Amino acid sequence: MDIRSVQAARQYAETSQAIAPKAQAQNGPDVAAMARDFAATLKAGEETALSAMAGGADPQSLVVALAQADLAVQTAVTVRDKVVEAYQEILRMPV
Repeated sequence: MDIRSVQAARQYAETSQAIAPKAQAQNGPDVAAMARDFAATLKAGEETALSAMAGGADPQSLVVALAQADLAVQTAVTVRDKVVEAYQEILRMPV
């Protein structure tokens, strides 16, 4: 075996590893992490609201927490609507 062919094989192995698709790219988005973040945002808004009612939080932090919770709910509803729309589109496809 020639030294050049060994070097070529080694170079090919290194290159194929560098351009191989990553496992995360194949799995898609982490839906469980998104759901945890959504729940954490809602819980933080709830805790801030309870603290503000008891006099422990300032009104500005309450408004910020409620705005974040509102944005999270709007995002979840939008994602849900898109999923339902995609499902209905799949059902309309001819078999």
